[in-house]
Amino acid sequence: METRANHVLIGLFTIIVAVLAVLFALWASNYTTDRNWDTYDVYFKESVTGLGVGGIVQYNGINVGEVRKLTLDPKDPRRVIARIRLQADTPVKVDTKAKLALVGLTGLAQINLSGGLPESPRLKPTEERKIPIIATEPSALQNIAEAANDIVERLQLILSDENIGRISGTLDDLHQITNTVAGQKEDVAKLIKNLRAVSEQMNTTLIKAQGSLDTIDRSVVQNLPEIMKKLDRTLAQLEATGTNANTILTDNREAIANFSQNGLGQVGPTLVDLRALLRELRRVTSRLDRNPGGYVTGRTRAQEFETGAASTKEFEVK
Repeated sequence: METRANHVLIGLFTIIVAVLAVLFALWASNYTTDRNWDTYDVYFKESVTGLGVGGIVQYNGINVGEVRKLTLDPKDPRRVIARIRLQADTPVKVDTKAKLALVGLTGLAQINLSGGLPESPRLKPTEERKIPIIATEPSALQNIAEAANDIVERLQLILSDENIGRISGTLDDLHQITNTVAGQKEDVAKLIKNLRAVSEQMNTTLIKAQGSLDTIDRSVVQNLPEIMKKLDRTLAQLEATGTNANTILTDNREAIANFSQNGLGQVGPTLVDLRALLRELRRVTSRLDRNPGGYVTGRTRAQEFETGAASTKEFEVK
C-alpha cells in the first residue's frame, strides 16, 4: 500500500514539473519574442483596400514586419489605425513616413516605410503614448484619386450649361459661314485669283525694290570715301574756327569784361533817348503829312482875301 502511494506521488511530481517546464518555455519564448519586436501605430486617412492582418511591412524594399491589427479610429471613423510589428533593430526615426503600396497586379496592399535622416532621433514610446505613431504620406493611389477628382471638377466646369450653349452657338455660326461660302464658290474663286495676282505683283515690286536698294547701297559704298573726306575737312574747319574763337576771346577778355561792366550800364539810358527821338520823328512826319507848307513856313491858320467883285479865297497857313 505504501509502495503504491509513493508511485502516485512520484507521478504527480513528474506531471507538475513537466507543466512548469512547459509554462517556463512559453514564458521564455514570449519574452524573447516581445524583446525582438517593436509595436507601432499607423493612421491612414484613406481607404486601405487590399491591406489585411498579416500584411507585409517593408522599409526601403526590405521586409521588416507585418500588420497585426486593423481598426477604425473611434474618434474619427474616416481614419484607419494599422497596428504593425517591426523588428527591434529597424531604424524607425521621428521623420520616417509610411504609405500604402500595391503588390503587383494581385490587388493586395502593403505598408512601405521610407525616410529618416541619420541624425534624426529614433521614434520611441512616451509616458503619454505607449505605442508610438508613425506619420503617413499620401499614396500613389490617393494622389491619382485626387487628381482624378480635380479633373472631373474641371470638366464639369468646362461642360457647364452656359459653356455648352456657347459651343452650340459657335457651331451654328460656323455652319452658317460654311453654307454662305458654299453658296459663293465663284466669288471665292475670283477672290483667290485676285489674291494670287496681288501676290505676284507684290513679288515683282519687292524684286524691283531690292534691286533699287542694292543700287543705292553700291552708290553709297562708292561715294562713302569722298563723303568721309569732306566730313573730315568740315570737322577740321570747325575745330580751327573754335580755336580762333577761343583765341579771340582770350585776347579780348579785358575789353569784354569792361564792356559788360560799363557799356551795359549805358545801354538803358541810350534806349530811353532813342525812344524819345523816335517819338519826335513820328510827330514831325505826322505834321509833314498833314500840312507840309504850313510846317515849313511856320503858319498854322488859313486867311481869306476878297478882291473887287470876284471873291476868292486864299488860305495861308501859318
